[in-house]
Amino acid sequence: MAKAARSTPNDDRPADVDVLVAGAGYVGLAAAVAIRTARPSLKVAVVDAAPAGVWQRDGRASAIAAAARRMLESLGAWDEIAAGAEPIVDMVITDTRTADPVRPAILTFGGEVSPHESRSGEPFAHMVENRALNGALRRLAGALKIDLIEGVAVNGFETHAGHVTVHLADGLPLAARLLVAADGVRSRLRDMAGIKTVDWEYGQSGIVCTVAHERPHGGRAEEHFLPAGPFARLPLRDAPDGTHRSSIVWTERTVDAQRLVEEDPLVFETELELRFGLKLGNISVMDKPRAWPLGLLLARDFVRPRFALAGDAAHGIHPIAGQGLNLGFKDAAALAEVVVEADRLGRDIGGLDVLEGYQRWRRFDTVQMGVTTDVLNRLFSNDIGPLRSLRTIGLGMVERMPRLKDFFIAQASGSSESPRLLRGEAI
Repeated sequence: MAKAARSTPNDDRPADVDVLVAGAGYVGLAAAVAIRTARPSLKVAVVDAAPAGVWQRDGRASAIAAAARRMLESLGAWDEIAAGAEPIVDMVITDTRTADPVRPAILTFGGEVSPHESRSGEPFAHMVENRALNGALRRLAGALKIDLIEGVAVNGFETHAGHVTVHLADGLPLAARLLVAADGVRSRLRDMAGIKTVDWEYGQSGIVCTVAHERPHGGRAEEHFLPAGPFARLPLRDAPDGTHRSSIVWTERTVDAQRLVEEDPLVFETELELRFGLKLGNISVMDKPRAWPLGLLLARDFVRPRFALAGDAAHGIHPIAGQGLNLGFKDAAALAEVVVEADRLGRDIGGLDVLEGYQRWRRFDTVQMGVTTDVLNRLFSNDIGPLRSLRTIGLGMVERMPRLKDFFIAQASGSSESPRLLRGEAI
C-alpha cells in the first residue's frame, strides 16, 4: 500500500486524512475497510508500530462468530478466507477434574444459529487462522487504496478544533479529522488520551498452540472446565498434507503456565494429553506453545473529541467464552456505521456528539460481556464442592431448555442486536 502524504499541519489547514487508524490488527483493518467501502470519499490511513511482515508469523487461530463472518462477507473478505475456515458444527462442555477418567457432557450445542432465526443452518462460528484473516483484510485495504504506514509508532497527538495532529516516531506529523486507537490491550494512545480503565489480573495465563491428532475432529469443539481454568479444543481445517489439526486454548495458573511452556516438549505433551484425552488418537504439538497473562480490562470511556477506542484498546476479557475478537469486530462495525452516517448527513465525523453515539452503542454490551466472562471464570475455575454442584445443576437446566440454549447460541454467534454489517447488510 502507498504511504500517506504527510506535512506539518497548521490549526486552520485541512487534515491530511479523514480517519487515521492506529493499529493494523483485525479490528483496526476492519474498521478502515468498512469506512472506506461505505464512503469512498473519506480518505483513510492506517499506522502500525509493528515491522512489516510480522503478522505473517502469527501461528494462532481465532473463532469467528457468525455475525463477524457476515461482516467479513459484506466487506468482500470472506471469499478469500473461506477456503481455510473450519465450521464449528458441534460444541460439548464438561466440568471435571484433570484426573477424571471419564468426562460426561453436561451441556451440548448444535453448531447452528437458532432454528427460530431466518439464518437457521448457518454455523455459529468458524475457526480461522490469524494469518489468513489479517492477509485478506490487508489485501482488501490495498484494493481500496487505504494508505498503510508500517513500522512507525505514534509518539503523541494534540486535538484542535478541526483536526487532531498525530506525531509519529519518524518525526513527521499527520493530521486527521478522527483518530481511532486500535493498538491493543496495553494501548499507549488510550493512556495519552487520559482515559482510565477498570482492570485486574486473574493470576492465570492462557497457553495457545496447534495440535496434530490421528483421527478427524468432525468439526466438534470441546471446552473442559477444570479447577485451574478452562481447556478448549477448537477444530481447524486439515493441513494441506492431510494432517488433522486442532487449536488449543489452555488456561492455567500463571506460575504453572510459565513452567509448562518452558519445560521439555515431552513434559508439555504429557500434561497436554491428560487434558486433551485420547479420543482423537495420538497427539503432537505442531508449534511452540506460548502463554500470556489473563485479566479483565474495561475502558471507562470509549471516546474523546476526535478520538475513539476500538477492540482490545477498549476492552480485554477472559477467553472463556471466545468472544474477545468478536467484540472488537462489533466495535469496528458500529464505529464505521456511526462515522459513515454522520458524514452522509454533513456532520463532523470527529465531533464528540457523533462519537458519543458510538460509545452509547458499544459500552453496555462490552461491560455486560466483561462481567459475564469474569463471573464464569470465577465460578468454574475452582474445585469447591458446593460450587461444582451448583454448576452442574445450572448447566443441566440449560441443557433441558431449548429456548434458553437458543439464547446462548445467539449470544455466541453475535446474533443479538447488532450494527448492519454484522447482520450482513451494507452501511
